[in-house]
Amino acid sequence: MTEPTQIDAQHSPTDSGGSDSGGSNPGGSDSGGSDSGGSDSGGSKLRADAAHNRARILAVARELFAERGIDVPMTAIARRAGVGAATLFRRFPDRRSLIAEVFATQIGHCESVLDEAAADPDPWHGFCMFVESLGRMQIEDRGFTEAFLSAFAEDSGVDEKRVRAESTFADLVDRAQKTGKLRPDFDPSDLMLIFLANGGVSEAPPEHAQELSRRLIAYLLQSFETQSPPTARSLPTPSRMGLGEVFTAAQSH
Repeated sequence: MTEPTQIDAQHSPTDSGGSDSGGSNPGGSDSGGSDSGGSDSGGSKLRADAAHNRARILAVARELFAERGIDVPMTAIARRAGVGAATLFRRFPDRRSLIAEVFATQIGHCESVLDEAAADPDPWHGFCMFVESLGRMQIEDRGFTEAFLSAFAEDSGVDEKRVRAESTFADLVDRAQKTGKLRPDFDPSDLMLIFLANGGVSEAPPEHAQELSRRLIAYLLQSFETQSPPTARSLPTPSRMGLGEVFTAAQSH
């Protein structure tokens, strides 16, 4: 859901007040002005403060998105970053612009992993490597999943990347099927099925999520393979998560 920026701005009309809760601004404020101006030394300091605040906001947003998803309040990001809400909104006018900046690195990494998989001389090996890597990234960063499934994914820049990725993956699937190793009825759109199923695992307690995800992905890859017997691909160690923890995790969400 989108959070009205006007509400946040009302809580911190200037940057000089530091955080939303009255805390200090360890990175220095933007002094309520632009990033440049004044004397050379003053302008340099303002630019340095602005750069520091921007980097701090991005680092904190990345942490909170990974921990709690992309719906974390913008005011919470400002508080943890030690800046005023007005500073945050000067750098990032809305939630979507902040999400795009935060996930630019992850999107780039995802693209590079897919390109590496597509370049693998063994298409089936490349296919497995990509599915395993995507599953791992998804569990490590909860916000990464939500960013791709939210309206953010409709932004033109990300949409172009997504179309290219879909085409590259479809070609990888076709080549893997031609080797006879990937079942012929696997459809490229099944990647979203994998994505959603593995995303559900991310709701498990962090100490179990990685184990559960690795085992789920291994089961899925077994079902996708045509030539090897089911026992050919060994499964990762089972998770120690019990039913009691499942119910506790479900009640906490």
